[in-house]
Amino acid sequence: MLRRPLMRTAMLGGVAYTAYRAGSGRQAQEAHEAAQDAQLAQMSQAPTYQSPPTPPVPPAAAAPMSPAERVEALSKLKELLDAGVLSQAEFDQQKQQLLAAG
Repeated sequence: MLRRPLMRTAMLGGVAYTAYRAGSGRQAQEAHEAAQDAQLAQMSQAPTYQSPPTPPVPPAAAAPMSPAERVEALSKLKELLDAGVLSQAEFDQQKQQLLAAG
């Protein structure tokens, strides 16, 4: 006769424990999501980085260039492209001007 009340108590205790663990996990998840929301809001208010304006590249000389001068000018343009001073489109435009001048 004592078995039923003990079994019932054990079962209720197990259910209560499981419900407690599920509730505490949910609270932790909600706290984590709230922290992420706060971080996203803070990031959206932060100023964004803007690159400095690119300096104008002097036009190619009107006089014909020697092959060595063209190679040197192209290597300088490539260095500016790699440094991020020139965009790919600007690099291509300057390269075409150098190749057409020669």
